[in-house]
Amino acid sequence: MGKKQKTNAVRILEQQKISFDLIEYDLSGDQVDGVTVANKIGYPVFVVYKTLLVTAGTNKYFVCIIPVDKELDLKSVAKVVGEKKVELLSLKDLLPTTGYIRGGCSPIGMKKLFPTIIDESAQNLDYIIVSGGKIGLQVKLAVPNLLKMTKGKLTSISKKKSD
Repeated sequence: MGKKQKTNAVRILEQQKISFDLIEYDLSGDQVDGVTVANKIGYPVFVVYKTLLVTAGTNKYFVCIIPVDKELDLKSVAKVVGEKKVELLSLKDLLPTTGYIRGGCSPIGMKKLFPTIIDESAQNLDYIIVSGGKIGLQVKLAVPNLLKMTKGKLTSISKKKSD
Protein backbone atom coordinates (compact mmCIF):
# COMPACT_ATOMS: atom_id res chain seq x y z
CA MET A 1 0.00 0.00 0.00
CA GLY A 2 2.99 2.33 0.21
CA LYS A 3 3.64 4.93 2.84
CA LYS A 4 1.10 5.46 5.61
CA GLN A 5 -0.79 8.70 5.28
CA LYS A 6 -0.01 10.86 8.29
CA THR A 7 -2.98 12.83 9.50
CA ASN A 8 -3.30 14.23 13.01
CA ALA A 9 -5.45 11.24 13.93
CA VAL A 10 -2.85 8.74 12.65
CA ARG A 11 0.05 10.56 14.35
CA ILE A 12 -1.75 10.64 17.70
CA LEU A 13 -2.74 6.96 17.52
CA GLU A 14 0.89 6.06 16.78
CA GLN A 15 2.24 8.29 19.58
CA GLN A 16 -0.17 6.70 22.07
CA LYS A 17 0.78 3.23 20.77
CA ILE A 18 -2.88 2.42 20.09
CA SER A 19 -3.47 -0.53 17.81
CA PHE A 20 -5.37 0.43 14.64
CA ASP A 21 -5.73 -0.42 10.97
CA LEU A 22 -5.62 2.22 8.29
CA ILE A 23 -8.15 1.73 5.49
CA GLU A 24 -7.82 3.78 2.34
CA TYR A 25 -10.60 3.98 -0.21
CA ASP A 26 -11.10 5.13 -3.75
CA LEU A 27 -12.14 8.77 -4.05
CA SER A 28 -13.88 8.38 -7.41
CA GLY A 29 -17.47 9.58 -7.44
CA ASP A 30 -18.71 12.56 -5.49
CA GLN A 31 -20.33 10.77 -2.58
CA VAL A 32 -18.67 11.18 0.82
CA ASP A 33 -21.58 9.92 2.87
CA GLY A 34 -20.85 7.13 5.32
CA VAL A 35 -22.96 4.45 3.67
CA THR A 36 -21.05 4.96 0.40
CA VAL A 37 -17.77 4.82 2.35
CA ALA A 38 -18.83 1.56 4.08
CA ASN A 39 -19.58 0.04 0.67
CA LYS A 40 -16.27 1.25 -0.78
CA ILE A 41 -14.22 -0.25 2.06
CA GLY A 42 -16.25 -3.46 2.15
CA TYR A 43 -17.46 -3.29 5.76
CA PRO A 44 -21.05 -3.49 7.04
CA VAL A 45 -22.65 -0.12 7.83
CA PHE A 46 -23.15 -1.03 11.48
CA VAL A 47 -19.37 -0.88 12.18
CA VAL A 48 -18.71 2.33 10.21
CA TYR A 49 -19.39 5.47 12.25
CA LYS A 50 -19.56 9.14 11.36
CA THR A 51 -18.34 12.02 13.48
CA LEU A 52 -20.72 14.95 13.91
CA LEU A 53 -20.24 18.13 15.87
CA VAL A 54 -23.02 19.88 17.68
CA THR A 55 -23.00 23.17 19.48
CA ALA A 56 -25.00 24.65 22.34
CA GLY A 57 -23.83 28.18 21.65
CA THR A 58 -20.52 30.01 21.82
CA ASN A 59 -17.60 27.71 22.61
CA LYS A 60 -19.85 24.84 23.67
CA TYR A 61 -19.03 21.98 21.32
CA PHE A 62 -19.74 18.27 21.58
CA VAL A 63 -18.52 15.42 19.38
CA CYS A 64 -21.07 12.75 18.48
CA ILE A 65 -20.07 9.44 16.91
CA ILE A 66 -22.94 7.44 15.41
CA PRO A 67 -23.45 4.64 12.85
CA VAL A 68 -23.42 5.97 9.27
CA ASP A 69 -26.90 4.62 8.55
CA LYS A 70 -28.49 6.45 11.49
CA GLU A 71 -29.21 10.09 12.24
CA LEU A 72 -28.33 12.09 15.30
CA ASP A 73 -31.04 12.48 17.92
CA LEU A 74 -30.43 16.11 18.95
CA LYS A 75 -32.88 15.91 21.86
CA SER A 76 -31.00 12.94 23.34
CA VAL A 77 -27.66 14.69 22.88
CA ALA A 78 -28.92 17.85 24.61
CA LYS A 79 -30.14 15.76 27.54
CA VAL A 80 -26.84 13.84 27.78
CA VAL A 81 -24.72 17.02 27.76
CA GLY A 82 -27.07 18.93 30.07
CA GLU A 83 -28.10 21.62 27.60
CA LYS A 84 -31.59 22.86 26.72
CA LYS A 85 -30.87 22.58 23.00
CA VAL A 86 -28.04 21.62 20.65
CA GLU A 87 -27.75 21.97 16.90
CA LEU A 88 -25.39 20.65 14.27
CA LEU A 89 -22.33 22.81 13.81
CA SER A 90 -22.53 24.73 10.54
CA LEU A 91 -20.25 23.47 7.78
CA LYS A 92 -18.38 26.80 7.62
CA ASP A 93 -17.43 26.40 11.31
CA LEU A 94 -16.25 22.78 11.04
CA LEU A 95 -12.69 23.39 9.80
CA PRO A 96 -11.89 26.35 12.11
CA THR A 97 -13.31 24.47 15.12
CA THR A 98 -11.89 20.98 14.52
CA GLY A 99 -9.11 21.28 11.95
CA TYR A 100 -11.01 18.78 9.78
CA ILE A 101 -13.33 19.04 6.78
CA ARG A 102 -16.68 17.41 6.10
CA GLY A 103 -16.17 13.79 5.10
CA GLY A 104 -12.76 13.74 6.77
CA CYS A 105 -13.63 14.71 10.34
CA SER A 106 -11.98 12.30 12.76
CA PRO A 107 -12.95 12.17 16.43
CA ILE A 108 -9.22 11.83 17.15
CA GLY A 109 -6.83 14.76 16.82
CA MET A 110 -9.18 17.72 16.68
CA LYS A 111 -7.77 21.12 17.61
CA LYS A 112 -9.20 20.60 21.11
CA LEU A 113 -10.54 17.60 22.96
CA PHE A 114 -14.28 18.24 23.09
CA PRO A 115 -16.71 16.21 25.21
CA THR A 116 -17.39 13.10 23.12
CA ILE A 117 -20.38 10.78 23.04
CA ILE A 118 -20.29 7.50 21.15
CA ASP A 119 -23.61 5.87 20.33
CA GLU A 120 -24.24 2.90 22.61
CA SER A 121 -24.66 0.67 19.54
CA ALA A 122 -20.83 0.47 19.55
CA GLN A 123 -20.59 -1.18 22.97
CA ASN A 124 -21.00 -4.75 21.72
CA LEU A 125 -18.70 -4.39 18.71
CA ASP A 126 -15.11 -5.64 18.62
CA TYR A 127 -14.10 -2.57 16.62
CA ILE A 128 -15.52 0.46 14.87
CA ILE A 129 -14.34 2.40 11.87
CA VAL A 130 -14.14 6.20 11.95
CA SER A 131 -12.59 8.83 9.72
CA GLY A 132 -8.81 8.86 9.69
CA GLY A 133 -8.70 12.63 9.32
CA LYS A 134 -9.15 13.12 5.58
CA ILE A 135 -11.46 12.00 2.83
CA GLY A 136 -10.29 8.61 1.55
CA LEU A 137 -8.90 7.44 4.89
CA GLN A 138 -10.61 5.47 7.65
CA VAL A 139 -9.27 4.09 10.93
CA LYS A 140 -10.40 0.76 12.38
CA LEU A 141 -9.87 0.43 16.13
CA ALA A 142 -11.26 -1.23 19.23
CA VAL A 143 -14.12 0.62 20.92
CA PRO A 144 -12.31 0.85 24.32
CA ASN A 145 -9.35 2.46 22.53
CA LEU A 146 -11.60 5.04 20.89
CA LEU A 147 -13.23 5.76 24.26
CA LYS A 148 -9.77 6.21 25.79
CA MET A 149 -8.51 8.46 22.97
CA THR A 150 -11.57 10.73 23.06
CA LYS A 151 -12.36 10.43 26.80
CA GLY A 152 -15.76 9.54 25.41
CA LYS A 153 -18.80 7.92 26.91
CA LEU A 154 -21.31 5.50 25.47
CA THR A 155 -24.99 6.37 25.44
CA SER A 156 -27.96 6.37 23.08
CA ILE A 157 -27.78 9.37 20.71
CA SER A 158 -28.96 8.03 17.34
CA LYS A 159 -32.24 7.18 15.70
CA LYS A 160 -33.33 5.56 12.45
CA LYS A 161 -33.07 7.85 9.46
CA SER A 162 -36.37 9.43 8.52
CA ASP A 163 -35.99 9.36 4.75
